Amino acid sequence: MTVASPASLYSDLDVEWTLDAPLAPHTWYGVGGRADVLIRPRSLEALTTLVRRCRRDDVPLRVLGSGANLLVDDEGVDGVVVKLDMPFFKAVEWNVDGRVERLRAFGGAAMEQLVQQCARRGVRGLEQMSGIPASVGGAIRMNAGGKFGAIGDAVDAVAVLGLDGEVRVYPREEIHFGYRHTSIPHGIIVWASFRVAEDDPIACRERVLEIFAYKKSTQPMGAASAGCMFRNPTMPDGKVESAGRLIDLAGMKGTRVGAAIVSPRHGNFLAFDKEWNIGTDEGSAGASSVASRTDDMRRLVEMVQDAVRAKFGVELETEVVFWRRGERP
Repeated sequence: MTVASPASLYSDLDVEWTLDAPLAPHTWYGVGGRADVLIRPRSLEALTTLVRRCRRDDVPLRVLGSGANLLVDDEGVDGVVVKLDMPFFKAVEWNVDGRVERLRAFGGAAMEQLVQQCARRGVRGLEQMSGIPASVGGAIRMNAGGKFGAIGDAVDAVAVLGLDGEVRVYPREEIHFGYRHTSIPHGIIVWASFRVAEDDPIACRERVLEIFAYKKSTQPMGAASAGCMFRNPTMPDGKVESAGRLIDLAGMKGTRVGAAIVSPRHGNFLAFDKEWNIGTDEGSAGASSVASRTDDMRRLVEMVQDAVRAKFGVELETEVVFWRRGERP
């Protein structure tokens, strides 16, 4: 598929589309190329039909969440990119089935807003996601979380639109939630229900603020990054070690490749220096233009992996997802 391709995949559907769409504004890194077409469905029916047609015509289809865990290649991506940010896919339904023990959020709902809504309503169960930027669907797909727990701790059921265009609901008992991993089959997460409980709204807000304050004090949250770049690895002795600590001990904090830099504050945060410009004395040998910043980050990732491998004999796997033109999603 190219930008000039006929719009037969989507022109008759209830969607909004943008050809040759810039993806950088949709990611936390704020860099990267364009999508052949960015499609925003208004309904589940439109999304289902689009998925079936993409499969029929062998067109690559990617789902763009909040962009908090994504680095798009400078050359962009081919095929279709779907963004679930229309009202239908951002809905949150409280007290599903009339019980306070359940709520349902659709895949495009913002995790940060959902956590705040829960706190205001005195609903406990998702506060561990405080300070973690993600869409609900993206957070569930990778079982996002941190020191205080993961989203899988609260999941009750997940509805997934498969590549065959069928929606299947998977109860919690059929899903394995591991470290930054779930057993949910490939497809688009349409909605998830969560097990929650009533609590004092003041206590809920205080817990959310406590967790957020901890994250703010330990992570460079204002940096142009996508959060932690690497998963915490399992060491030869079987212990899970902090990737940030290994990067620090390998002497990589502050290491720079063009516009990309390992945060001096937290080794597992690889960020872009917005002030980095061609022509500076420091960068004259390897400074980069905006158009090549993703290459800088890719090279820096490899350098960090090489350094940790050489010192500790372990492989660091990226938590951030890389999109490249020509690669199947």
